[in-house]
Amino acid sequence: MQELQVNNLTEFECLALNSPLNLADGHARQALTASQARIIDDLPNLFAKAAARPPEEVGLDACRAYLGLLGQHSHPVGDGRVFACYSSSVAMEIFARALAQTGESVALIHPTFDNIPDILRGVGLNLVPLEEDVLHDGDLPRALLNSVSCVFVTTPNNPTGRVVSEERLRALAAQCADHDVILALDTSFRGFDPRAHFDHYRVLESSGCRWVVIEDTGKLWPTLELKIGWLVTAREPGLPVAKIYSDILLGSSPLVLALVQRFAEDAADGGLPDLHRFIAGNRALVRQALAGLPDVDFPDLDSRASVERVRLGARSSLEVWSTLREHNVYMLPCQKFHWADPHEGDHMLRVALARSAAPLGEAMRALRFVLSTR
Repeated sequence: MQELQVNNLTEFECLALNSPLNLADGHARQALTASQARIIDDLPNLFAKAAARPPEEVGLDACRAYLGLLGQHSHPVGDGRVFACYSSSVAMEIFARALAQTGESVALIHPTFDNIPDILRGVGLNLVPLEEDVLHDGDLPRALLNSVSCVFVTTPNNPTGRVVSEERLRALAAQCADHDVILALDTSFRGFDPRAHFDHYRVLESSGCRWVVIEDTGKLWPTLELKIGWLVTAREPGLPVAKIYSDILLGSSPLVLALVQRFAEDAADGGLPDLHRFIAGNRALVRQALAGLPDVDFPDLDSRASVERVRLGARSSLEVWSTLREHNVYMLPCQKFHWADPHEGDHMLRVALARSAAPLGEAMRALRFVLSTR
C-alpha cells in the first residue's frame, strides 16, 4: 500500500498540507486573534523598522522577548551563545554536525518526533533509546552514561506532552556533569505548558554540565512558517557550534525576528493564557467527540501540548489513516515516533490541536465515523 512507503512523519504531514482537514503537523494553523491580525496588518511598518536597525540588535530584542515570555530569565542572550536559525530543525542539524565531531553515541528520549533520530543518525551518530519512564523516575543508569557522549531530551515531549520537572532537570544535569556528558534539550513545545516555564537556564548554568538547548517559535503562533529556532549553548560546550553555524547560515531574517518579538509581546499581554485556554478547549472537543467508543482512549491525560494521542484499541493506525485519507482528513499515525520500536505506535494516532474549531470538529466527526465502522 502507498501509505506503507512513507519514509517519515514529515512525509505524512506533507500529504496533508493542502487539505482543509489537516490535523497532521504540529504547527500552528488556527486563525489569528484580533491582536495578532493587527500585527500582520503592520508588516510594512515592521519591515521598515527592521531594515533601519542593526540586525544584531533586532535579534537580541526578539530573543529576550521570547525567552522572557516563557520564564527563561537567565538566558545568555548577548553572550555570543545564542544562534538564530530559520527553524528548530536547522538548529538541530547544526547541533548534530557539531556533536558528530566529538562523540559517537547519544541517549535519545523514546518516543519522540522522528526527525530528531533521523538527523542524528544522518551524521553518523549511534542512538540508544532512553525510555520516558526511565528518564522521569530516577537517576539514569551509570552504564548508560558511561556509554554515550550526549543525553538528548524533548521537554515537553512530542507526542506525549511529558515535562521534565525542575527537580528532575537539576538531577539530570548533575549526572551529566559528573560523567562529562552533554545534556541537550529540545523545548519546542515549552510555550504550551506552564510547568515547563521554570528557568531552565538558571538550572543549567549552575550545574557545571555542558549543555545545549533548542528553542522554537513555530509551534505557538500561526505565522505561515515565519518562525525562528534558536540554538543556545553553555559557555564551554566543547562543540564547534559557531563554526558549523557559519558553515550553514549567515543569520536569520530581521523581519521574522521583529515579527517574533511583536508576537511574544502580544502573548505576554494576555495572548499566552488565551492560547492555553484555546488548546485546552480543543483537547476537550477531541475527547468528547470520541467519548463512548469502545477501546478508544487517550494515553496522555496530563498533556498540555498542542497535540493529542488517541489509542485505537485493536485498530491499526495505518488502516484508520488510509480510510480517513479517502475523506481528505489527515492525522498522524504514531509508529515512527517510536523510532527504536515502531510497533509500539501501531494502534495510535496523533491529532494536532492548534486548529480552528470548525475543521477540528469536522475531522473528529469523520474519525468517530471511521472508528464506529469496519
